[in-house]
Amino acid sequence: MTEQAHVPPPMDGRDPSNLRGDKITGDRYFSRAFAQKEWDGLWTKIWHVAGRLAEIPEPGDFLVHNFLHESVICIRQDDGAVRAFYNSCGHRGMRMVDETSSMEAITCPYHGWRWGKDGVLQSAQDAEVDFSQGNPCGALSLKELRCDQWGGFVWYTMDDDGPSLRDYLAPMPALYRNYPMETAVRVAWYRIKVDANWKFVTDNFSESYHTRTAHPQVPPWIDQDVDSGRHEMWPAGHGRTVQPMRPSLSDRPPEGVDHMFRHILSAWDIDPDAYDSYEHFALKGWKDLKAAKQALWKERGYVHYEKMNDEEITDSPHTVIFPNVTISFLPDNLIFFRSEPVKDEPEKCWFDLWCMAFPVEGQDEVESIMAGPKPLREAMTCEHREFDRGKGVPELAGQIVYQDMELAENMQAGMHSRGYDDAYLSDQETRVRFFHEVLNDWIEGRKP
Repeated sequence: MTEQAHVPPPMDGRDPSNLRGDKITGDRYFSRAFAQKEWDGLWTKIWHVAGRLAEIPEPGDFLVHNFLHESVICIRQDDGAVRAFYNSCGHRGMRMVDETSSMEAITCPYHGWRWGKDGVLQSAQDAEVDFSQGNPCGALSLKELRCDQWGGFVWYTMDDDGPSLRDYLAPMPALYRNYPMETAVRVAWYRIKVDANWKFVTDNFSESYHTRTAHPQVPPWIDQDVDSGRHEMWPAGHGRTVQPMRPSLSDRPPEGVDHMFRHILSAWDIDPDAYDSYEHFALKGWKDLKAAKQALWKERGYVHYEKMNDEEITDSPHTVIFPNVTISFLPDNLIFFRSEPVKDEPEKCWFDLWCMAFPVEGQDEVESIMAGPKPLREAMTCEHREFDRGKGVPELAGQIVYQDMELAENMQAGMHSRGYDDAYLSDQETRVRFFHEVLNDWIEGRKP
């Protein structure tokens, strides 16, 4: 049986009959009581992304992921495996490390207790003479969490009894088995503080209805017309919109404006002037592009195309992994978005933007889509910023992700209004309400 056989058919993400009709009330976005329910029923149960495997290639390399009041260390072991431990010393609970680094062992800065890569206590001051309950060395270990890998990411969960990572993510690993995700290079790395609840981000990425208003640069490049994309969702809360990367037939550039699809066709030896109408240019050009890429990828060094099908080499399945991770799969790029709540501030979130590119022979610079041109090499440090109405990330101005963040603060403010009671959704926004219904299932104990 092939892996494809394990992909269940999706529910129609444009069919509101798949919904219960749970209201999306404003208090979900600002209530501390609701945020506590999310901690108790969601965040302590799901799988979290700690970082990229590429950050920890050698034994002793470790990631630190801070989430609300918790902190987790993921350490590369001598055998190549990765194990996760709470970042809390077994002596007095001290948080031991603050950021990703590399050490043969982790030493607590308070009393000097030294913990090995395997989490076992190696040494402690006065260990043999001053512990009436027995020498702690070799006997104590840091508290371990379940840890796994997929897509070049390190994942962990605080739940000892929940589903495996593979089961939690299903059917995403099977859907995206053709993408060599672990080979992608993270060329831009941002963590931005935004004045909005974390759910604004998942809401936003669960629909493309806002694109024509908020992102006028998208229709000439990706067709997000109401009937063009496939809207899919699965019972676990994961969903995607499969968008053709071709010009929209509804929102056309003005006459005389240079059209980026022309450049894409030309780059693959297709004459953009060979079409007798705009419709022919968009639709036949898109099909010609598929054929050209399949014929030329190998000689041009696009080795990541080797197992990708016609849809994957020309389209963009914009994918939400419940509850807070979104990955845009593009033919030559992966864009990772994540929102996480800010400690004790339910009306703020951390917004992570990781722009990744697949290496292509002869290329030393890539267009990162969301962050502009970047050298084709791993970004060594994370850019920590505050959005501050755009002033904190001026280099992203005009990018799609910047336009999304511009909307966040006023959207958050609107959740407090007496004029807002519930969302009145178009069919293509069905996945927005479905996300909230699955979230309700988690916090009310009906999941996993």
